[in-house]
Amino acid sequence: MPKADFYLIAQERFRTDPLLLVCELAKRAFEAQLPTLVLVRSREQAEALDDAMWAFDDDAFVPHQIAGEDEDDATTPVLIVPPDAATGDRALVINLRDSCAPGAHDMVKEVVAADPAERADSRRRWKEYAALGYELRKFDM
Repeated sequence: MPKADFYLIAQERFRTDPLLLVCELAKRAFEAQLPTLVLVRSREQAEALDDAMWAFDDDAFVPHQIAGEDEDDATTPVLIVPPDAATGDRALVINLRDSCAPGAHDMVKEVVAADPAERADSRRRWKEYAALGYELRKFDM
């Protein structure tokens, strides 16, 4: 049964920089050797996340790249995917988009900002994942 974890941003350090939570989740995935897609909302968000992945932890290196920018997409552990990029499925998806993560995967991690509109969208996605048979969990971050 696939799983969907919802990470609701509450801590101040994540409120000021929500991409920091995405970096931390990607780091954990890499350490667990889980090939990961990070579905972002725009090319600009992809570039911001790419920059954040280089700077978020001086002691960590998480191999990553933006999908479509290099021939190594299939072998890069963490692939940042803007809406206009096509990729294969992976076991883990970190989703920043307004819609449920498409494709086949074992786990989705939904990162939900503190904004009330984003919280409303996350409730809709929660219901959609439940209807699809996902095991659901919520974490306050």
